Amino acid sequence: MILKDKTVIVTGASSGIGAASTRLFAQEGANVVIGARRETRLRDLADDISGSGGRVAYLAGDVRDEAFARALVALAKDRFGGLHAAMNNAGTTGPAVPIPELSADDWHAVLDTNLTSAFYGARYQVPAILESGGGSVVFTSSFVGQTVGLPGMGAYAAAKAGLVGLAQVLAVEHGAQGLRANTLMPGGTMTEMAGDDAGFHEFVRGLHALKRMAAPEEIAEAALFLISDRGSFVTGTSLYADGGNSVCKT
Repeated sequence: MILKDKTVIVTGASSGIGAASTRLFAQEGANVVIGARRETRLRDLADDISGSGGRVAYLAGDVRDEAFARALVALAKDRFGGLHAAMNNAGTTGPAVPIPELSADDWHAVLDTNLTSAFYGARYQVPAILESGGGSVVFTSSFVGQTVGLPGMGAYAAAKAGLVGLAQVLAVEHGAQGLRANTLMPGGTMTEMAGDDAGFHEFVRGLHALKRMAAPEEIAEAALFLISDRGSFVTGTSLYADGGNSVCKT
C-alpha cells in the first residue's frame, strides 16, 4: 500500500493507460480523483474501485477547459482533504496527415489536449500539492517526438515533446519545496488510441526491441514508481517504459 492516505488526480482516466493507472493507484491505497470526457466510463470505473473497497471521486469534463483543471483539484480537496500527486495523462493523436495538410484547427486541438491541458493541470495541482507538503506530478508523453518521428504525427510529436520541457522547468522551480515533476514515455501500447489495424500493430511492434506492444498495466507500473516515494530522488527526467524502442534500430 505504497500510496496509502495519498490523493492522486488522474486525467484521461476513462480507458487505456489512465484507467489501468487509476486501478493500480487505488489498489496501492490512494484516494483517486479521476477525470475524462466520458462520464459513463468514469462512473463504471469508479463503481469498480469503490466496490473493491477503494476510495474514488470522479468528474466528467474536457481537459482543454482550464475550469476543469481547477474543479478536479477542488474535488480532491473537498472529498479527501488535499492533493499529493497527479498524472496528467489525457491525449489525442489528431489526423494522420503530413504537416502541410494539417489544418490550424486540428493543430490547436492536438496541442490543447496534450500540452495546454497539462499546463492547466499544473497551474492548480502544484500549489495544492505543495500545501500538502510536497509530492509528484507526472505527464504522459511519448516516444513519438523524442526518439522516433512518425509520419502524420507532427502535432502530436510537438505536443508530447513540449511536456518534457514543462516537467523540467517545474522540477527546477519547485524541487526545493518538495515537488517532483517527470514525464513518462510509454512505447506502443494496446489501447483504444492504437486502433484495430493489425498491419499498423505489426509495424509498431517492430519498432521495439521486445518486438511487442505493452499492456496498459505495464505502463501503469512505471507511473506508480514516479508517483510514489519509490521515485523520491527522481525529478526533471523522462522515464522510458518503451520496450527498448529508443535503442532499437533493427
